[in-house]
Amino acid sequence: MSKVYTYKQVSEHNKEGDCWIIIDGSVYDVSKFLDEHPGGDEIIFEHRGTDATGDFVDIGHSDDALKILKTLKIGEVDPNSERVVIDNRESDMVQKSTEGGGKLVIVLGLLALAVAYYTLN
Repeated sequence: MSKVYTYKQVSEHNKEGDCWIIIDGSVYDVSKFLDEHPGGDEIIFEHRGTDATGDFVDIGHSDDALKILKTLKIGEVDPNSERVVIDNRESDMVQKSTEGGGKLVIVLGLLALAVAYYTLN
């Protein structure tokens, strides 16, 4: 029999290095998988400590992805426990990943202009 967690217990695992999510009533410890996720760690981290079923189903995943998911399962969520609502969209990790992005675009644009200028002259 699987270990059973409450929504509150799952919600407490919401940091880098300690990241759990719920998909279809199952609880997964995805802490060590964040860096390996082909879609980037931000999308998983955005759902840390919460039920990610909707987005997981909407995105669709390969059979290989589903096999990997099975290896990360640590239990089930108690459907009768009180749900916890947290908003992870403004996470530190997401903010870190987007900071300075505008500067990078400008630098790359200037670099492209410089290459084009020297190539044409």
